This record gives sequence, C-alpha cells and structure tokens, in this order.
Amino acid sequence: MTRVLAVANQKGGVAKTTTVASVGAAMAENGMRVLLVDLDPQGSLTFSLGHDPDKLPVSIHEVLLGDVEPDAALVTTPEGMTLLPANIDLAGAEAMLLMRAGREYALKRALAKVSDGFDVVIIDCPPSLGVLTLNGLTAADEVVVPLQCETLAHRGVGQFLRTVTDVQQITNSDLVLLGTLPTLYDSRTTHSRDVIFDVADRYGLAVLAPPIPRTVRFAEASASGSSVLAGRKNKGALAYREFAKALLKHWKTGKDLPTFTPEV
Repeated sequence: MTRVLAVANQKGGVAKTTTVASVGAAMAENGMRVLLVDLDPQGSLTFSLGHDPDKLPVSIHEVLLGDVEPDAALVTTPEGMTLLPANIDLAGAEAMLLMRAGREYALKRALAKVSDGFDVVIIDCPPSLGVLTLNGLTAADEVVVPLQCETLAHRGVGQFLRTVTDVQQITNSDLVLLGTLPTLYDSRTTHSRDVIFDVADRYGLAVLAPPIPRTVRFAEASASGSSVLAGRKNKGALAYREFAKALLKHWKTGKDLPTFTPEV
C-alpha cells in the first residue's frame, strides 16, 4: 500500500524542502519507489533536485487543473526518485482552484492515478495555509511538521494545528499528525533545547527523533541540484537516514516513531 506523507508548516525557512528531498533520497536508497510532490509555487524542491522550474513543459499546475494527466508531468531525479515538479504558474492554480467545487481534493484525485507505481509519496507543502496546503493534507495519510529550533519558530504552529484538525473533521478523517521534527538544531545551545521544550509543552506535540543538526551541507546540496545525502557523509545526511529508517519501521510495524528529549 502506498504511503503518502505531507511535510508542512506555514512558516518558511524551516527546512521543509530539505526534509522532503533528504527523506525521499534515503527511502530510495532503501529500495523504495519514491514520488516527491512539489506543491510550492516557488519551486524550491524542483530546483534543488536539478530541474529548472522556468523550463518545465508541464508541471503540477496543469495537473491540479485537470489539463494534463499526472504521468505527463513526472520527471526523474539523479538519485532515483520521481518528481511532480512545480513553478510559479502554481500560484495561478491556487486562485483558479478556489472557484471550483471539491477544490481540496484535486491532488488526491491526481495521485490516485499514479500512486500504484510508488511505495512512498512525500508532499512538500507551501509555507501558507491556503488551498494548496489543504490539498496536501487532504491527500496525505500522515503529516510531519519541521520546526526550526530558533526564536519565534513556534509562531503559527497553533494555527497550523487547528488547520490539521479542520482537515481531519472535514476532508480527511484518516489524517495522522506524527509530530514535529526539530531542524537546524544545535545541541550546544540552551536556546535550541528551550524551543523544543516550549513547543512540546505548549502544544502537546510529539518531538520526533533524531533532531536534524544545522550544517552548511544543506545549502550546498540545494545549489548542486541534489539532496544532502549525495556525496560525502555528513551529520545532516546521517540524521535524515535515521529518520527515514524510523518512518519505514513505523509503517511496517505500526509502532510509534522514536521521540527526542534534549538533555538539560
């Protein structure tokens, strides 16, 4: 059975795209057939995996509007994943979808046509709570919330959690919130630890393990058109491999994901 995971947070700069690309690459290394979905009009996932968003003949924009079949928009990546790419046209799709009945189900309908060819689908949601994010959450089985371990990182988390609850009540009663994944984490600072304790206490969210450490390799990987797992070993890649392995075990056994508690 195909598992669909949404990676979402209405705040930008929290490593959503890096998480999608890295977890996808790690699962591909484990022999999974992986489809990544770029649901952000900025096209950051598309660009970071080696495709120029401005030169796409078709993208998820046309797919969501029903103008082309999903398989016509799929492209491959150097690390063995398949990508449903995005570009700035997707911003227009959001406005057009607002006028359509059943607009929250456009992505779910599209994925139903291609999901049999994949073991895992990972959706990179945009940094907003608009109709595109609602499409991602409606199409997903589970959602992970990357959380930047910095000041004000939790601003908007409460509103996002209310959106998840709305989706569970209206368009996707089976959606499971797995928890928050700490990103850009620096174990040497009290501040990073305080952010995690605050979010866990304030919202009752599970803090998933392992935290993803801050490393310059993330920026280098995006610029090179590959995930952080490509090339030399680094602590960021190791953490994402461990998280992907935990996800696969969770899907296979049904057991809860491992959680993280900072040392005081």
